[in-house]
Amino acid sequence: MEAALTSPRTSPAHRLVLGAAALALALAGCAGPGSPASPPPSAPTADTSTTAPEAPSAPAPAPATRTPRAEHADPGPAASSPEDATAKAAPGTALAALGELPVKGRAPKTGYSRDEFGPRWADTDHNGCDTRNDVLRRDLTGVAVRPGTHGCKAASGSLLSAYTGTTVAFVAGRDTSSEVQIDHVVALSDAWQKGAQQLDAARRTELANDPLNLLAVDGPSNNQKSDGDAATWLPPATGERCEYVATQIAVKQRYELWVTDGEKQAMVRVLDGCPDQRLPEARSWPAPEDDPAAPQPVETPAAATVPAAPEAPAAPAAPPAAAPEQPGGAPGGQVYFSRCAEALAAAMAPLHAGSPGYRPALDRDGDGVACEAKP
Repeated sequence: MEAALTSPRTSPAHRLVLGAAALALALAGCAGPGSPASPPPSAPTADTSTTAPEAPSAPAPAPATRTPRAEHADPGPAASSPEDATAKAAPGTALAALGELPVKGRAPKTGYSRDEFGPRWADTDHNGCDTRNDVLRRDLTGVAVRPGTHGCKAASGSLLSAYTGTTVAFVAGRDTSSEVQIDHVVALSDAWQKGAQQLDAARRTELANDPLNLLAVDGPSNNQKSDGDAATWLPPATGERCEYVATQIAVKQRYELWVTDGEKQAMVRVLDGCPDQRLPEARSWPAPEDDPAAPQPVETPAAATVPAAPEAPAAPAAPPAAAPEQPGGAPGGQVYFSRCAEALAAAMAPLHAGSPGYRPALDRDGDGVACEAKP
């Protein structure tokens, strides 16, 4: 190519044309095959350098992470601590009595056995009947006793279980008696670990047979409860929980037992809904009564005939004595039921406000009617 440009036979015009062509070929060779002569004006490489600094805008939603959920994560202090609740309780209430119970940890269960609480169902009141049958005669309705047992042994009856509100038929027998069981409201194992092991044998026997601490209930509930305290088990029937917890407090107060911190907190939570709940008293059981025997006919000698004496004129009948009025203003009259099961057993349920036996503690929904029968 260069030789052609320098040939003496080539005219200047030809040399100019050939030089221009050579220059064009040289430039085309430098650009490479398929490469554009200049980059397109809209190439994106120029924009990436300007948009990159906008990346920090991603954390902009950060304020949204401080949502109200963070404020609700900690519900804050309770309305009142167990100490405050018991300190402010009215005298004579279960809450006030709870405040007087010592709070300690659970002692080891070492050494516990049922025998530590004396013979099972001992006749501690010396009425000739074992404690189990005493409780059955008290808590069942329509009780029939087994003949030849001096009115002691319950043969059949019906139970309205306070723990569930359900009715259970009781029939004494190897395969049926367990449908109704006698619950120690303060379980003996729990009592052992909270002070009872420090009692003497006679006092422990009394605890195991105290009418205050005994209640006939449906078997499944008693099995489910086992030896739990208020922190681990409460009756499924919520309307019974105030009376149940108050009974545990009364028993622990009577036998100088203590509660754990968790147990006390659970009791306070229950009694917060019934701050006026009072400590219950023991419900005595009825004395055993033999089935009346049919009177035997007695022969009497024929009386001698004696002239009848003239009859004296009958004295005018005295006017009937007026029935004593119940003292006015006494809520519920003179009838008291510690739980709805007693009102149902006495055939007085439901109890309406102002009627004998009605009290607000039995009217859990506050509608003026207590101890309604469940549908």
